Amino acid sequence: MTKHVNLNLLRSLKVLLEECHVSQAAARLNLTQSAVSRHLSQLRELFADPLLIRDGNLLVPTPKALQLQQQLATWFVALDNMMTEEVFEPSLWHGEFVLSSSDYVAQYILPELVNVFAEQSPHLTLNYQLWHPHLIDQLNPSGIHLASSMSLARPEGVSSLPIGEDRCVCLMSLHHPLAKQTTLCVDDLLAYAHIKIHAGGDKDSFVEQELSKLGLARRITLNVPFFSAAAQALCKQPLLLVTPEHIARHLAVEHELTYKPLPIPTPLDKYWLVWHEKYDKDPSHIWVRNLVRQVMTDVKASVGYDLKS
Repeated sequence: MTKHVNLNLLRSLKVLLEECHVSQAAARLNLTQSAVSRHLSQLRELFADPLLIRDGNLLVPTPKALQLQQQLATWFVALDNMMTEEVFEPSLWHGEFVLSSSDYVAQYILPELVNVFAEQSPHLTLNYQLWHPHLIDQLNPSGIHLASSMSLARPEGVSSLPIGEDRCVCLMSLHHPLAKQTTLCVDDLLAYAHIKIHAGGDKDSFVEQELSKLGLARRITLNVPFFSAAAQALCKQPLLLVTPEHIARHLAVEHELTYKPLPIPTPLDKYWLVWHEKYDKDPSHIWVRNLVRQVMTDVKASVGYDLKS
């Protein structure tokens, strides 16, 4: 009896038991009287019971039919509730959200996100993880709901939302020997040691690629995952850091730093919010990723930089 049950048959049965009249049931179901009669015949075979017995102009339900009527009433209410699209209300959301990014986002954007979440979704628990490029293939097992990353092209195998683009520059102390120059040459890049940021995405591997075409290589003396550590090192030592311009501009606001255009071909870096495709239609996820995108845009604008998103 439970195999291949047609949902339309059960809905017809529900209405038939409420009306106890084939033509009236047909009108409610927007079906022909003959179609409802066929449904009733199929239902009698399905449940091995006459279900409705004719008594004059009315149909009288059998005990089996009355039992089914109670079950169908509860079942269809649950089904209708399940099929009704739930309206997401951030202020009532008791959930947990895992956000991953470079420490730049954690330092300059996360505080603004926390403020907005506290105001609009006060019951949300936000967990932050430092982003590494290899996690792009592990979004589901890592438990990361949303990540901010950068790559030259749209990431493959995940869902994504573009959040802007810019080019890298060379960041240095205001007191660096190169700080007073308007432009840099390749020899300038090679004359001083460099810092490399190894978290958040591929920011500067193009430098090695372009220099290798000339048979040259720069010297890396400090590898760190944090921009704050890199900025402090730049202030104390005559080092160089190749970094996206919007980050350089933000760091220069808070530290005695300046930046110059690079003397080598510089690709256009693109920034993305990425997530596992299972969250594509999730209302809470849609709300968070749109909010994160807006806050990122606002923070960039606060230091006078447009990511050209």
